[in-house]
Amino acid sequence: MTARHTPREQVKIFDTTLRDGEQSPGNTMNIQEKLRVARQLEILGVDIIEAGFPIASQGDFEAVKLIAETIRTSEVAGLARANDTDIDRAWEAIQHAALPRIHTFISTSDIHLKHQLRKTRDEVIKLAVKAVKRAKRYTPNVEFSAMDATRSDWDYLCRVYAEVIDAGAVTINVPDTVGYAVPEEFGSLIQYIINHVPNIAQATISVHCHNDLGLAVANSIAAIAHGARQVECTLNGIGERAGNAALEEIVMILKTRRDVFGVDTRINTEKIYPSSRLITSITGVPVQPNKAIVGANAFAHESGIHQDGLLKNKMTYEIMTPESIGLATSSLVLGKHSGSHAFRKRVEELGFNLTEEELKKTFKRFKDLADKKKEVFDEDIQALIAEEVLRAPDIYKLINLTVVSGTAAIPTATVEMEVEGKFVRDAGFGDGPVDAAFKTIAKITKTKSKLLKYAVNSITGGTDAQGEVTVRLEEDGTIVVGQGAAMDIIMASALAYVNALNRLEHAKKKNIQGLY
Repeated sequence: MTARHTPREQVKIFDTTLRDGEQSPGNTMNIQEKLRVARQLEILGVDIIEAGFPIASQGDFEAVKLIAETIRTSEVAGLARANDTDIDRAWEAIQHAALPRIHTFISTSDIHLKHQLRKTRDEVIKLAVKAVKRAKRYTPNVEFSAMDATRSDWDYLCRVYAEVIDAGAVTINVPDTVGYAVPEEFGSLIQYIINHVPNIAQATISVHCHNDLGLAVANSIAAIAHGARQVECTLNGIGERAGNAALEEIVMILKTRRDVFGVDTRINTEKIYPSSRLITSITGVPVQPNKAIVGANAFAHESGIHQDGLLKNKMTYEIMTPESIGLATSSLVLGKHSGSHAFRKRVEELGFNLTEEELKKTFKRFKDLADKKKEVFDEDIQALIAEEVLRAPDIYKLINLTVVSGTAAIPTATVEMEVEGKFVRDAGFGDGPVDAAFKTIAKITKTKSKLLKYAVNSITGGTDAQGEVTVRLEEDGTIVVGQGAAMDIIMASALAYVNALNRLEHAKKKNIQGLY
């Protein structure tokens, strides 16, 4: 692969974690969680934050509006179909952004035109042009996407792009909507667009690749090599079906192989790992251990040959450093003698922007943990923040949990809780200690929810490691994710269950159906 550009050009990073990433199973977030992610994306240095699809729901509209009013240094984009209602609603949501962008789209493949839109090619062009012109009335920053571009007729696609650029689009997006393309083909398509769209110099070429064949990142990189200067991607590669191109992989490829591509991004790579961890903490969807860049094994070396080489020179088997993505290599971060100023500094280094009240709550939990553990790791601090700050407002609060279990004992749980300010105590039996705790909590809260998922992960190594538990509950069509962390796995399980119940109650009050 050879680069076809002037060295050190900028590639814009368009993050769609809050839109495409959030609309996949298990990744749904509430408004405050979306705002927290948006703030982290701004710290990370993304150029454009696609905050959501404002017409989709009132909740999505409110989230986009709040993000637009809060974010100051990144552009904030709202997605809209190619119709007046969508575009007007998108502008209503993003109008107070420091740097607003309307992102409008329509399908261009004959498959979609025939079976979904039931329109002719000329009709689609008229709709696309009309949409861009309407969006242009609100802001000069208009992006147009030709959905299912990679299965579209190339000449027709070029005609569409030429028309929308004439209408005012300053970014044209080439989506591989169904993850169908392969790198050589996709790179050739970008080159074809450059050669056959006469006014292409007036717009930035963007790409949006899905991972159905595992080629989203490879296709995005091929597009950059052939002239694309914006990449649409998500943290951890989350997204519909098999996901999107992973932001962390694209950014670190461009940084590590500057000798090949000669381009830069604005991304502060030392904030990559904290950003990845934040998404995991909020969604409860873990990153697989062998995931490139942010996986647990990405910088782990077990082979004797590899270990020998690393001890002599890290460059033998590491092409990038853990520090370059914000992964600390020092084992002990803070301890029981650490003060609030040191704690605040470390929290900020991990990429979190907490209020004074949030810092006080988390610091108290940190001191409690430091009294029990000899070493407190970054992952421990991140888990505490997830538990104290990222959780839903408490309707139910776990005060005390006592579990009796053994080979000759019936598992029994005694639970003390605060339910809407009232103290409640009860006991119950189960098939195991966790089952006993869950059944007793369910009895106290009078919930009829169904447990869909229960997963336990060790946050760090050692017998004194905190356990992180993720549960997924469903009740009357609403699905929620809860998380809890503690050195005691049973307590972590109970905290996760109560966290999920709080989210479930919050969803009921908001009348939210589906994933929440």
